[in-house]
Amino acid sequence: MTPQSDPTVQPVPSDVVRQVDAADSTLHDPKRAVIALGSNLGNRLERLQDAIDTLADTPGLRVKAVSPVYETQPHGVDPDSQPSYFNAVVLVKTSLPPASLLERGQAIEEAMDRVREERWGPRTIDVDLVTYQDVVSSDPLLTLPHPRVHERAFVLAPWHDVDPEAEIPGQGPVAGLLESVGRQGVTERVDLQLSFPD
Repeated sequence: MTPQSDPTVQPVPSDVVRQVDAADSTLHDPKRAVIALGSNLGNRLERLQDAIDTLADTPGLRVKAVSPVYETQPHGVDPDSQPSYFNAVVLVKTSLPPASLLERGQAIEEAMDRVREERWGPRTIDVDLVTYQDVVSSDPLLTLPHPRVHERAFVLAPWHDVDPEAEIPGQGPVAGLLESVGRQGVTERVDLQLSFPD
């Protein structure tokens, strides 16, 4: 019996539009996650791009959006003591649990010789898991949302660009938080662009 002659198969009305996200269809129960990137050593733009490409090559993860590049003053130190940062935010959907995403980010940092000798020290790359779906966790190994993200314009500004309606669980809308924090020391680099992975 063909599907056309099977009385249990109902045709889809012509006015119903079904949109299938190709990325979602290849993942099992995908979750939304936000990853922040930063670099202030070496070829900063290239390091951000390498991190994005490596994330895109991760099984169980699909890159959904890549923000514009922002140049920002170093946080927590004298701005003249270090080079400025390039920052960006990546939106992903993933079937990986938060701990696995954290491990992937740390592996990317290690591959790019990230040094963790001082809290506010310069770094080749930062790969921070900012939010994972609506998960709220106080686990010291992986606090979600990322601590103090609601205070950091260098994350909020690029995040707002790619998801203006975003909210941080327990903190509120990114748009409102960005307005409260302001954009001082955070400048969009319209002359630079990151490539979206194929």
